[in-house]
Amino acid sequence: MADVVNESVGVLNEVGQSMNPWLSRIVITILILLIGLIIGKIAGTLIRRLLNEVQLDKYVRITGFRFSVEKFIGNTVSYVIYLIAIIMSLNQLGLTKAILTILVAIIFFVIAASFLLAVKDFFPNLFAGMSIKFRRLFSEGDEIQIKEVKGKVLSIGFLETRMKTHFNEEIIIPNSLFNKRQVIVRKKAASKPKKEN
Repeated sequence: MADVVNESVGVLNEVGQSMNPWLSRIVITILILLIGLIIGKIAGTLIRRLLNEVQLDKYVRITGFRFSVEKFIGNTVSYVIYLIAIIMSLNQLGLTKAILTILVAIIFFVIAASFLLAVKDFFPNLFAGMSIKFRRLFSEGDEIQIKEVKGKVLSIGFLETRMKTHFNEEIIIPNSLFNKRQVIVRKKAASKPKKEN
């Protein structure tokens, strides 16, 4: 595949020698992108069909995994070829280093933003869960009401509390809500010792 692209670039370079250097670079860049898109699409489709022939998804689903591995691998091959075509076209324009630096910065920014969004609720829920456990605000088996939700506490984790309503529904409440809302707690009745005769 790389040989085909390199031969095409060589032919296009020879044609471009007679044209304005910048104009020829832009034309070659567009052609590299188009060839990369076509090859990526064809390669991804062929990989998906090949994996479909060996029924990879069928064997993966036996393990309980509900994800199309055939589609994932085919798309990954396509995207890698697209990326190679983009890098080759940027290299043709002489912009590879600058653009790659910008792309790496954008990727790091997206990863950092995703991480911050993922943990923004983690720490408040963790601290609230530790507070509930250490201060023993309520325990398993207690009846609690937070806003209009009322039920029996099934379990108290560090991040969430599970409770069962009177309608037999299981509800998961993030622990940070217990710091923000008024909570009514009815402690479970202590079991009375049996009298011996």
